[in-house]
Amino acid sequence: MTLMPRDPFTDTVPLRQAMNWLLDEGSPQPARHWLPLDVYETAAALVVRAALPGVKPDQVDIAIDGDTLTISGEYKAEEEAGTQYHRRELYAGAFERALRLPDRFESERSVADFENGILTLTIPKVEQAEVRHIKVQARTAGAVDGAAR
Repeated sequence: MTLMPRDPFTDTVPLRQAMNWLLDEGSPQPARHWLPLDVYETAAALVVRAALPGVKPDQVDIAIDGDTLTISGEYKAEEEAGTQYHRRELYAGAFERALRLPDRFESERSVADFENGILTLTIPKVEQAEVRHIKVQARTAGAVDGAAR
């Protein structure tokens, strides 16, 4: 058997991933994969984007409970009988991500689109009442308005 030289750049594990693996080994509950998100605000909405390659739209659950948004689901591993892996780095299993939403968004009118493995959740902003300006009128010193003071 010939040993392949190790490549220090491709064989290293990020510290966060190593710590997650270490902590998950002692955990009785199944590990949940960290789901990276892009979250940005436009003039009309808050937009949350997540890359979910290989996941079907019906395998994703989006829940908004009060001010907490949770996106969860599961990456399914495709297993072929008789397959022997030399390296297996694609994550298979549950994923979940929760984040707090600001008060100024209407979660009831949210829309989720799924295209080419990209989930885009759009949460519209609460329509602000128009600012009403009240003109200040000067009173003359001798005018009485009939109100008791």
